[in-house]
Amino acid sequence: MISDKLLQKLNDQLNYEFYSAQVYLAMAGYCEEKSLPGFANFFRVQAEEERMHAMKFFDFITSLGQRVNITGFGTPKNDFVSMVEVFEVSIQHEKEVTARIYELSDIALNDREHATMSFLKWFIDEQVEEMDLFDKHLQRLRRINEDSSAFFMMDDELAKRTLPQQV
Repeated sequence: MISDKLLQKLNDQLNYEFYSAQVYLAMAGYCEEKSLPGFANFFRVQAEEERMHAMKFFDFITSLGQRVNITGFGTPKNDFVSMVEVFEVSIQHEKEVTARIYELSDIALNDREHATMSFLKWFIDEQVEEMDLFDKHLQRLRRINEDSSAFFMMDDELAKRTLPQQV
């Protein structure tokens, strides 16, 4: 049986995943304002991934016969000075998500809650991919000047991002 503490943390993470979608939608809005449709697409896709992650938590909690508890969200940052800052904020956000997933994993391990440990493994692997993706884009942005053709080539490249089949 799942502990109250673990259930609370799973619900907290479910809500944080919804908040993450809001964070990335705010970034997409900034990109749209700057007429950067490729970057906007990148963050719209990321927002949709986060909503799908939230629903994975939703489905897992209900599959355990437990109650989902939806709470409100904070207001994400909406104003940025550059795309470099957008990706710096993204990486910080993903680091927070990773820390939260690790904390959940530690609680599940301490509780010897094997079903939750198995469920969270997918998220641990996902966070490795997310951190790598955001870091690579940030490193590229730092190497190019936003006024250069390389910046707009990157915008064109990010316009091609689609939601993975299996999230």
